[in-house]
Amino acid sequence: MIVKSVAMQAYQNALKAQQGLQKNMGSFKPEGAPTQSFTSTLENSLQKVDDLQNQRASMVESFATGKDTNVHELMITLQKAGLTMSMTSAVRSKILAGYQELTKMQF
Repeated sequence: MIVKSVAMQAYQNALKAQQGLQKNMGSFKPEGAPTQSFTSTLENSLQKVDDLQNQRASMVESFATGKDTNVHELMITLQKAGLTMSMTSAVRSKILAGYQELTKMQF
């Protein structure tokens, strides 16, 4: 009888400890966990790419009209815009490839 009561007490203590951990884990957020959804992150990234493309276009226009003669800033902006567009294209290709793989899967 004593063994059963000790085992039962240990079981109840473990159950209470687990319930306490579950309560604490509800508010736990691991370090580096995303604060935004994938959709909002993608929208923000595409907005930044669009902003760089617009900046590139305005700088090229101002350079062509003779308003701005700073070639260094123009070249840096052109490289930034080109790099972001190629990275965006690469991400798009990877997303499409993943989607195509998912459509090939049989459930």
